Parts: sequence; structure tokens; C-alpha cells
Amino acid sequence: MTTHSHLKLVIEAALFAAGEPLNVFDIKRLFDVDVPADAIRRAVAELRQDWQGRAIELVELAGGWRFRVRPEYMGHIERLSPEKPPRYSRAVMETLAIIAYRQPVTRGDIEQIRGVSVSTNVIKALETRGWIDVIGYKEVPGRPGLYATTKKFLDDLGLNSLKDLPPLAELGQLVIPEESRIEQIE
Repeated sequence: MTTHSHLKLVIEAALFAAGEPLNVFDIKRLFDVDVPADAIRRAVAELRQDWQGRAIELVELAGGWRFRVRPEYMGHIERLSPEKPPRYSRAVMETLAIIAYRQPVTRGDIEQIRGVSVSTNVIKALETRGWIDVIGYKEVPGRPGLYATTKKFLDDLGLNSLKDLPPLAELGQLVIPEESRIEQIE
């Protein structure tokens, strides 16, 4: 039988080693015996307490739990690899925002809201990144795909749910002005 302290240590190690957030099901797979979900949640809650006041925090995201550097220390950490985060064209950001804030939507819905056609490259880039997916088909002639954001989108943005999305006005800081864009989608 797994002791509570052993359970906590295994979960802590797995969360450090994992590249993606881990949920209860993922953590259960770490053990040969069946560990109750409430025991896992209790151990994770204790780990969160253990890491209080440190430079690293254990956060719960849409896809599960993961360790991350606290935001107030990110400026220092970014000096280790001074790469700038990817910036996206206005078309990509507008398309992603429409999908995130109005989901599920069809390509036609996006085009109607934006007032211009949506490039296939924009949709493919968002799908390739794992941020959007077709979740069904609208029951109209042609049966267009219904796009919605994914858990990966929420995890990559450090969000627990769509309710945590920032106001639309804040998205403008991430957009490359239209005249200087060279399709920096990928």
C-alpha cells in the first residue's frame, strides 16, 4: 500500500518532470494500486501549501496541475533565454479571439464578424498549435465545422477556464500592426 507521504513525493516528482499539466487520471496511472481521487486531491492541496511563499507555485489549470514560476519572478527567468514570445498577426489574434469568446463558431461566423475571409493558414496554424479544434458540425447545408478552443489553449495561457480570459481590450498588445506583418504564424 502507498503511504500518504510516498504519494505526495511521487506526485511532486511527476509534476516536476511532466511537460504538461497532470490531472487525477494521469496521477492514478503512476501507481500500481488504485489510489482514490480524493487522496490525490488532498496530496495536491498539501503540496500547494508546502510551496506557498516560494518562487515556484503549484497551480490548477484546465488540464490539471503543474508547477510554474510565480509571475513576479518571470522577468529574471526570461533573462536566461532572451527569446521574445511569439507575436501573432492581427488576423490570427482576431480569429482566435472570436473563437475563444463566441465558441462554438463556424468559419462563416468568423468571416462575418471580421468582415473578411479567413485564410486557411490562420485556421491551420491555430489547429497545429493545438489551440482550436472542430468539435462538431452545424446542422445547415454544407455542415460547416464548429470551432472551439481546447484545454491546451487554456493551459498554454495559464487559465483554468474560459471565464479567466482577459478583457478583449488587453489583446491588442499582442498583435503585430497589419503593415509590418510577414505572416509570423508559426
